[in-house]
Amino acid sequence: MLDLKTIREHPQDVERALESRGGVESIQRLLVLDADRRRRVTAVEALKAERNKATEEIAQAKRRGENPTDEMARMRKLGDEIKEEDQKIAEVERAMETVLLHLPNLPHPSVPVGGPDDNQEVRRWGTPRSFSFEPKPHWEVGERLGILDFERAAKLAKSRFVVLWGAGARLERALTQFMLDLHTREHGYREVWVPHLVNAETMANTGQLPKFEEQLFKTLEPEGERAFYLIPTAEVPLTCLHGGEILKEHELPKRYVAFTPCYRREAGAAGQDTRGMIRQHQFDKVELVKLATPRTSYDELESMVKNAEEVLKRLELPYRIVLLATGDMGFAAAKTYDLEVWLPGQGKHREISSCSNCEAFQARRAGIRYRPAAPGKAEFVHTLNGSGLAVGRTLIAILENFQEADGSVTIPPALRPYMDGIDRILPASV
Repeated sequence: MLDLKTIREHPQDVERALESRGGVESIQRLLVLDADRRRRVTAVEALKAERNKATEEIAQAKRRGENPTDEMARMRKLGDEIKEEDQKIAEVERAMETVLLHLPNLPHPSVPVGGPDDNQEVRRWGTPRSFSFEPKPHWEVGERLGILDFERAAKLAKSRFVVLWGAGARLERALTQFMLDLHTREHGYREVWVPHLVNAETMANTGQLPKFEEQLFKTLEPEGERAFYLIPTAEVPLTCLHGGEILKEHELPKRYVAFTPCYRREAGAAGQDTRGMIRQHQFDKVELVKLATPRTSYDELESMVKNAEEVLKRLELPYRIVLLATGDMGFAAAKTYDLEVWLPGQGKHREISSCSNCEAFQARRAGIRYRPAAPGKAEFVHTLNGSGLAVGRTLIAILENFQEADGSVTIPPALRPYMDGIDRILPASV
């Protein structure tokens, strides 16, 4: 959520920042509502002061033995006016909150302005392998190996699901364990196991609601009971672990990592990546989240990107880093780097991780503050998140980059200890 004071004091700057993000048309409406609220608050405070004065005059009259009927009638009228005005203020505040909840975050000054075509490549690592044969896409590789089964998954659920058989399931598990070990043992993250179902408040605090309601899976509950949402990423519960708390500066940064399934409806994705595992309703991810001070948050973003990169380097997967433009970033992000892995079977780079600094946007919603070491009032933390990595897409990258002419797939050396030393997956029937 944006800072209302910033919008009030610098509306034109905010409008310029939102030109390629959306929401410009809402700023003036918000300012009108804000002015109306402030006017009403001033008026109701005057009425309350008048009521307090009338209450004292009535008490004095009673002590003198008088019957202040007229003054009591006036006080009741004031009470009715105050109640009515308080209700109107509450209505205005709800309207303001609705507008604020739909406004995206302001981009950092270093972010390029524009849409996807304005994204900037930052660096590359690794050289794509030269094949002596035409490399196949992962769905053909996996089906030949007998480890990817989209037909049976559709029978169990619907399209955009997959069943992993044998070595495929083992590879998914090995990748997950490899990533968790790397991030906890070498990168200093604390592993957390979190609920996969969360309430609407938690979704709203991370910017998932109300903006992305149609993208979420939601439970059906009996009337009167609140529904829960299946998490689209572990970012949601990890970020909100300290909701409503005031942390101490020396406790920061907090670095958390969690493995969870992720659930997304992929509404509006008809016709996009209909084959394979790129765009699934359910997929596994190892997520990184940090809570940091404003002074250190951008250093923490750079280190988070390097942490995600290290996974790809150790798996010997070529990739590139892209700085996203203002119009291509996620709703809550102030700055985002995408890690895109090279997929030879598709002949292009595909996103495998997004690392973002959301600054105080989520913390303001969730009420996460910290107390500076120097004297001063509590301030909002900055929240950061990134995939470290999307497990399914990493599996895809291995199948495509390490495929062989005979249909087998070589296991990267870094993963072999997690596969009981197996160095190759051979074609086999299910």
